[in-house]
Amino acid sequence: MKKSLLLLPLLVVCLTLSSRAQAIPTNLEIGTALKQALEQGTLNSTTKLSAVNGFFANAAVKILLPPEAQKAEKTLRRMGFNKVCDDAILSLNRAAEDAAKQAAPIFVDAIKKMTLTDVSNILLGQQDAATQYFRRSTTNDLTAKFQPVIKVSLDKVNATRYYGSLASTYNKIPFVKRINPDIANYATQKAIEGLFIEIAAQEAEIRKNLGGMRSTPLLKKVFDFADKNIKH
Repeated sequence: MKKSLLLLPLLVVCLTLSSRAQAIPTNLEIGTALKQALEQGTLNSTTKLSAVNGFFANAAVKILLPPEAQKAEKTLRRMGFNKVCDDAILSLNRAAEDAAKQAAPIFVDAIKKMTLTDVSNILLGQQDAATQYFRRSTTNDLTAKFQPVIKVSLDKVNATRYYGSLASTYNKIPFVKRINPDIANYATQKAIEGLFIEIAAQEAEIRKNLGGMRSTPLLKKVFDFADKNIKH
């Protein structure tokens, strides 16, 4: 049954008032359950984005050419260089998909470091409070981890060559403003941005359908208790 995360604090009242002979979760268990739910959500996000076409076929996170290169893309397509442009875009997304595999442990570590205050702020905060927590606590680590991986991934999927080819082809056109053939920093930034977009979508789903979270014994205990003791 659909419910909001904002209902969870009412469990604290239930812990005091309920005298039923049933397994009553403690505040610590409630916080741990939220962490498990968030861990599932982040794992779902990284698994989805690291799959083939996880970025490329998802309009919300698909990586396009940098703004300064999009004019070049239009010019090259008019000149018949569609494959050069298509290869460059596909390879950027393949690199992001490859790098996304590195994100899960970083998110898990951030969840483990959550304090009870962090949990409370997420429960009682804005609808994207968990996503904002992850932005604050993981962006630096993600950037440090993604940067070298993205560079390797770009080479592995030929993105460096494809984008370099696009830039080189465009830069040979007389009187055009040259574009930078180095794409690694841009790809890193867009890959991380895509992760947070997907994390936000997962958080929205958790808040909308918290009652469906039953995949571990603790989640079952906490949310079964919520079903029986909170009026909807």
